Amino acid sequence: MKKILSLITLLLMAVTTFAQDNAAGEPEMADRLYADGRIYAVVAVVVTIFVGVVIYLITLDKKISKLEKELKK
Repeated sequence: MKKILSLITLLLMAVTTFAQDNAAGEPEMADRLYADGRIYAVVAVVVTIFVGVVIYLITLDKKISKLEKELKK
């Protein structure tokens, strides 16, 4: 078990090392998207997904609460 955990730790450290590498001074993705005016589309998509997940969780909570009330009766 210790060998597996140490292997996973080493692999994750390698991934984070690659994640910090900047591609030869090129602008960041957000900067490029902002310059092209596409950042607003990206933000709109992320907000839409987030709102959808929140609405789904709220409706799921209501359904679960309703089932719990029915089980108590």
